[in-house]
Amino acid sequence: MAQEPGQPRPRAPYAENPARSRGRKHPEAPSRTRSAFARDRDRIIHASAFRRLKEKTQVFVAHEGDHFRTRLTHSLEVAQIARSIARALGLDDDLAETVALAHDLGHPPFAHAGEDELSARMEPFGGFDHNVQTFRVCTRLERRYPEFEGLNLTWETLEGVVKHNGPVTEHLGEPAWRAIVDYAADFDLRLDSWPSAEAQVGALSDDIAYNNHDVDDGLQAGLFTLADLRDVALIGPILASVRRDYPDLDDRLLRLEAVRRMIGAMVDDVLAETGRRAAELKVRTPEDVRALGQPLVAFSPRMGADLAELREFLHARMYRHFRVNRTRSQARRILAELFGLFMREIDVLPDLWRERAEVKDVTDGQSGRARVVCDYIAGMTDRFAIEEHRKLFNLDLWA
Repeated sequence: MAQEPGQPRPRAPYAENPARSRGRKHPEAPSRTRSAFARDRDRIIHASAFRRLKEKTQVFVAHEGDHFRTRLTHSLEVAQIARSIARALGLDDDLAETVALAHDLGHPPFAHAGEDELSARMEPFGGFDHNVQTFRVCTRLERRYPEFEGLNLTWETLEGVVKHNGPVTEHLGEPAWRAIVDYAADFDLRLDSWPSAEAQVGALSDDIAYNNHDVDDGLQAGLFTLADLRDVALIGPILASVRRDYPDLDDRLLRLEAVRRMIGAMVDDVLAETGRRAAELKVRTPEDVRALGQPLVAFSPRMGADLAELREFLHARMYRHFRVNRTRSQARRILAELFGLFMREIDVLPDLWRERAEVKDVTDGQSGRARVVCDYIAGMTDRFAIEEHRKLFNLDLWA
């Protein structure tokens, strides 16, 4: 009998099984109502770092308008795509969704501009990497439980957070990655292997979401037009197909329908290519996935080439647009000035963060102080960073 559309396939033999999880660093009794991976998902959703994503930027600063994606709306869209793909492949959809929801927790305010500035400020003090910061949020910075720091997530979720894009051995000598190296010393995350198929689904879902939604946001912001996309791979032919099907459709609905179809085309491609690889490479167990030496979940070569052309267009017409560059320049100045002030005068930090900085001053010197300052700034929303800067540097407030 044919499978009903939208119904999950039978569990794939290489799917992760929460009943066989490698557990948590700090043992806990299992939940009576949720699988181990579903429990991880709920802990992430309740984390304060997750809530703050609502006013952290994707491309546009959060105060520029409420029509554009934030890190929160992006993470929810990634999670929806990941869950759908995982169900279709017979994988554990809770784990795929969890990795998707967690993947941006360590992003600082102001998107890549914020990361670039914190990386520059922290270069003498151990560096900054948003992926490592996500890991630190999950394992240390979130403080919600009396028995442990962090969220005490399962091995499989932490593995997906750390290496959803593949093995990370090339990063382990970088100072910023010291936190992961130290943690893995007694909770081995197998940093030299590929992650689960579910984590790979989370990574590909991120690609699907941001490519499509950056097209949508770029059009809404007027950085380029539908006509500009006519000759761009993937999106151009899809726009033409929507025009053929709906000759009188207005530009708004044309844009939305084209994005919807592009997401569908990318999802279908991942499903087909992953199924082909699983059969060809005879993948039978979760350990087979980790030992492949290449990703199992992937786009086809043709889709990969089309996406490279689309990304090239977005880099040229959106990410490097002078309006975006001006915002990026302002953002970097704000963070540079906040970082410099907090390093010089830790007594202007909120009490909790000042106390942490004082402790780190004693144990780790300037590097310890810098890490606390970096953690404080990285946790800010766009709006809060702007407001903190205004309070600390705008003398007009004294008038």
